[in-house]
Amino acid sequence: MTGLRIAQIYEELGLDRVWDADRVVALIDHWTPAGTVDEAIIHQKCREFVEKYRIKNWLGMREGICHAVFPQKGFVKPGDLIVGSDSHTTTYGALGAFSTGIGSTDMAVVLATGELWFKVPATMRFEINGRIPEYVMGKDIILRIIGDIGVEGATYKTMEYTGEAVRQLSVDGRFTLCNMAIEAGAKAGIIEPDEKTIQWVKQRTSEEFQVVRNDPDAEFEEIVKMNISSLEPQVAKPSSPGNAVPVTEVEGIKIDQAFIGSCTNGRIEDLRAAAKIMKGKTVPRMVRAIVIPASKEVYTQAMHEGLIDIFLEAGCVVCNPHCGPCIGGSSGVLGPGEVCISASNRNFIGRMGSKDSQVYLASPLTVAASAVTGEITDPRKI
Repeated sequence: MTGLRIAQIYEELGLDRVWDADRVVALIDHWTPAGTVDEAIIHQKCREFVEKYRIKNWLGMREGICHAVFPQKGFVKPGDLIVGSDSHTTTYGALGAFSTGIGSTDMAVVLATGELWFKVPATMRFEINGRIPEYVMGKDIILRIIGDIGVEGATYKTMEYTGEAVRQLSVDGRFTLCNMAIEAGAKAGIIEPDEKTIQWVKQRTSEEFQVVRNDPDAEFEEIVKMNISSLEPQVAKPSSPGNAVPVTEVEGIKIDQAFIGSCTNGRIEDLRAAAKIMKGKTVPRMVRAIVIPASKEVYTQAMHEGLIDIFLEAGCVVCNPHCGPCIGGSSGVLGPGEVCISASNRNFIGRMGSKDSQVYLASPLTVAASAVTGEITDPRKI
């Protein structure tokens, strides 16, 4: 949809060039393959735009969700300034880039001029310490943070994550923290690169980059200290990511669907976690379990590791890499009265289909545990 709107704005403003076609990366990740004529038209207009302006880095619908694909393809480096036409562009802060989502009009203008006006945001620093408990993932940590500060708690601020618990997280887990910064209203999420980050990036690009670190006397608008050593798996109740509670408070709620995927939790670590729970088990026949790897790279790796076999044998439906039901677009839209537990990032009313449906947010471990029991379940019990 944003690609279509950008093309329309280009026409409305009489823009006739792209400032630097080599520094633009584009793909289609919503509604892929197209399921309606309207969706096909949106995709058609996107292809026409990249052809007309000779966008070098055009990935089409082959690779998956942009927020997983772009870092994997080496388009994100520490110290970069990145803007994207999707709110979850905050994801790339996990690699030490300042990245943020912008609207279609701003994107059209920055494509044409290479310039954009920014207000430098204040920084909220989250010092997250303690040892991460078993069956707790990055998703549980960020749900707890949003539950504590609220969905407007970091409006137009940068959420900086640091501390021993953050260092314990894999790069995949760090992506989840930064991905959901926007759910607290943040302009950006960011994690200062360590050796783990630097090696991850060097495996994906040979381009030079410069790590940007805090000045010794850096000031923060607020410092929030957390110890997550006793953190339980979290679930965000309908209809806000801010409604986070321990899974034990919502156990036993019957579900119709379980979804593992999206730009938040469709990475290889997430699929490994879900497969660990599902191996040798069967999804109840009246429950739909949907798994969508976030990228072709993740899909291929999951196949090689036998994870896809585990999901299929458990009774899951495994789809091609795309956004899927996260946006209520395809591959798992909910009907009236249905309940879904999802590893995605938003559970707003009508987000995944009917306005009369309900969505609970959780980690892939909790979603997988719930999928094989047919009700919201503490993964520590499986």
